[in-house]
Amino acid sequence: MSTDVTAKTPAPAPPGKSGSASGENLLQLMLDGLRRNMRQYGMLIALGLIVALFAVWTDGDLLLPRNVSNLVLQNSYVLILAIGMMLVIIAGHIDLSVGSVTAFVGAFAAVLTVQHDVAWPLAVVLCLVVGAGAGAAQGFLIAYLGIPSFIVTLAGMLVFRGFTEILLEGQTLGPFPSGLQKIGNGFLPETGPETNYHNITLLLGLALIVFVVVQEVRDRKRQQEFSLDVLPRNIFLLKLVSIVAAILVVTMLLASYKGAPIVLLILGGLVVGYGYLMRNSIFGRHIYAIGGNLPAAKLSGVKDKKVTFLVFLNMGALAALAGLAIAARLNAASPKAGLNYELEAIASAFIGGASMSGGVGTVLGAIIGGLVLGVLNNGMNLLSVGSDWQQVIKGLALLAAVGFDVWNKRKSGS
Repeated sequence: MSTDVTAKTPAPAPPGKSGSASGENLLQLMLDGLRRNMRQYGMLIALGLIVALFAVWTDGDLLLPRNVSNLVLQNSYVLILAIGMMLVIIAGHIDLSVGSVTAFVGAFAAVLTVQHDVAWPLAVVLCLVVGAGAGAAQGFLIAYLGIPSFIVTLAGMLVFRGFTEILLEGQTLGPFPSGLQKIGNGFLPETGPETNYHNITLLLGLALIVFVVVQEVRDRKRQQEFSLDVLPRNIFLLKLVSIVAAILVVTMLLASYKGAPIVLLILGGLVVGYGYLMRNSIFGRHIYAIGGNLPAAKLSGVKDKKVTFLVFLNMGALAALAGLAIAARLNAASPKAGLNYELEAIASAFIGGASMSGGVGTVLGAIIGGLVLGVLNNGMNLLSVGSDWQQVIKGLALLAAVGFDVWNKRKSGS
């Protein structure tokens, strides 16, 4: 029996135990709300615990302003890939080629700007077009010819890795123009009065807090209008306070160093844009539909082939953007770039709440999953944990996330 969390009048308490029953009723409401939203908030809570643990174990080094800034820069490519991979997995597919496409685009950018002196803005546009074309080619084979995505993207992983070797002739190529380097290493310029903090970053953090609070309140009201279950007020307020506190802490840490990295603004734009796409657009609902129940989606008139094609085209474009970001950060294109990037993107999506069977997941979940892996990597590096044990721990984290998904499905189906 479910509890009506939107009821305004609580059930009467037994005689003589009104205070105790009221407290127990509130606790029960909170527990029920957490259970219903465990998939959504479980990894967010886990991320907070991981950050707290490594902050203690590293004597606070994890939360030093410089390290937080490096954490963003080092994991930007994974977070970009994770957004695209989340859409692919929600649609019921997989993409094993993104690491190779990332390396290929980085090599293509180096050839254009270093060997042929192409202006870097034009090179960026051409690289995005090439990445989208790579995704479109694979999407066509999957959507219209019916070849399984695992096979197509496995072949793509080999093909684009080979093209990378051919373009670079086995050599590392660089450096990139300074304008292109700023995509991976640049920060917003300082302006305004002297405050000992980066003023633009402070303003952006404040704007983000206002946006998030307004969005959360609006979503809650919309759910109530449609008589959907919502979080109890106390939990909702606790959620808002936690989000505001997290944004404020990160903002102050970044503002006390060099300010917000440019790639963080790119990520922010992607999260807002793709979040809106998946929540509010017809195309987003169609992605969930074909991943959740393909026969039913077809009967409802969803053009599943077109949606699948566009999902892979989008994945290619995001892989190109990630390739530009990592190449700009390293200031060189390497034949070995992008190794295992596809595994990190897939792991980020599953840790962030994606389901193996498709139809489930959020853009914010992909970001949370990527941050979990990023904090684990960074924290273990600060503790001088060997790369062998790092792989073991990350593998166990992925296994735990998928195991939780299986357990959650069995419980809800029973």
